[in-house]
Amino acid sequence: MKESYVALINIRRQVFAKIAKMAYDGTDLSELEKSSFEIIPGEVATYRDSVFRERAIVDERLRLTMGLNARKPTEFHRVTDGIAEVNVDKTHFIEPLINVITYACEACPTKTFYVTDNCRKCLAHPCTNVCPVNAVSIGKNRAIIDKDKCIKCGRCKESCPYSAIVQYDRPCAAACGVNAIDSDYLGRAQINRDRCVSCGNCIIQCPYGAISDKSQIYQLIKALKTNNHIYAIIAPSFLGQFGPLATPVQIFEGIKQLGFKDVVEVSLGADITTLREAKEFLERVPGEIPYMGTSCCNSWTIMVEKLFPDQYEYISDSASPMVETAKYIKKKDPEAKIAFIGPCISKKLEALREDVKDYVHFVITFEELMGMFVAKGIELSEIEVLKEIQDASILGRGYAIAGGVAEAVKKTAHAIDPSKGINVEGASTLHDCVKLMRLAKAGKKNGYLLEGMACLGGCIAGPGTIASLNRVRKAVTEFKNQAASKTPFDNKIIDEKLRNK
Repeated sequence: MKESYVALINIRRQVFAKIAKMAYDGTDLSELEKSSFEIIPGEVATYRDSVFRERAIVDERLRLTMGLNARKPTEFHRVTDGIAEVNVDKTHFIEPLINVITYACEACPTKTFYVTDNCRKCLAHPCTNVCPVNAVSIGKNRAIIDKDKCIKCGRCKESCPYSAIVQYDRPCAAACGVNAIDSDYLGRAQINRDRCVSCGNCIIQCPYGAISDKSQIYQLIKALKTNNHIYAIIAPSFLGQFGPLATPVQIFEGIKQLGFKDVVEVSLGADITTLREAKEFLERVPGEIPYMGTSCCNSWTIMVEKLFPDQYEYISDSASPMVETAKYIKKKDPEAKIAFIGPCISKKLEALREDVKDYVHFVITFEELMGMFVAKGIELSEIEVLKEIQDASILGRGYAIAGGVAEAVKKTAHAIDPSKGINVEGASTLHDCVKLMRLAKAGKKNGYLLEGMACLGGCIAGPGTIASLNRVRKAVTEFKNQAASKTPFDNKIIDEKLRNK
């Protein structure tokens, strides 16, 4: 969630903290009926046209945070309807993951070209001359675009010497790289499930907070209260997420204070994935497959499966770092239940896959973790702890930043077989991922290792992050360089057979 969206972040945090506190305190869930009055008190609206609408939106957020569906405005349901179904100590997923809160959606206009006050009604009026459908005319005060005729080609915008014509789109649709945002009969955003890859970029771009995913924090906390074998595995982009004063060891200790038995860096799993993907690339490209795509970003792999199904077999067979880290823990403690903490909501779907669900049992985001800290009154910067974290190598910790996965695999493959050169290319944003796959399908990336990431800049900009991209990039880089191991081959935690070149 963007740091500049302060009001939205505040509301979301209050909702996460409320649900987390109810779980820790064992509060009767009938209390949910009045929770929106506690979060939005009084009778004067702060954010919307009425306080009643504000509370209605918060009610939907409370339901989604419990893992329930958002309600339809045309049907009567209590806030607590269906609550027994999710009042459990294990993940109970109700499709879909990403939901539009219809009460919150403002039915923003779709892609449009608009003439601003910069228009000087110039003599040349190139805007009218270049329009192929005669949709632009010169009015009394400025140029006028006939919306019914306009084909949205953008030629008028490009030709205006005063930059008087601007293009805008609804933020959620502009952010969606797979064109999964449609409109309902009232013009409100509607998600096309056949195209959606659950990247969550629509969530963080909507300035009205009208789109949200479902959470598992209530079920996770219930499990933490009864099970002493729940481990947290935290993605490498956790650095910088919880304030400039919170150190990595303080964050780890704070997570333990929430009830987890231990915390392990997912960068450890990244080291394992690096070794597997490097060997897989050397073995399969170009003999078996023309190119290979990395397997770390779940939204990238879902996109390939949905939009380029004939290319899906070229995505790496190696498990993602999340899964490899969970497998490592399960080998040490067969009773372990594992919660992934990261920037990504798509991992909630990955954890439900048949080949993953026995290893990863819960998935929450950094934003949801912050709600748990707030509920427990944990101030990370005040925790006193002396410990060094050395689970992973420099290359493994670099996975969080776009280009880091490909760099790690390329360097590792080169160490195994220096005679074989590897070309790499990456894309971060689904728009660019789609373009990259079109080129790959056309045979223009044969021999390449392709890294796809759904978020601009990589995992450091995921929908579950709560800090600015630049701050996190700097913190991740600093922490990465503190690793004692330079490469996965140096990481003695990993099984020696796997590290064998």
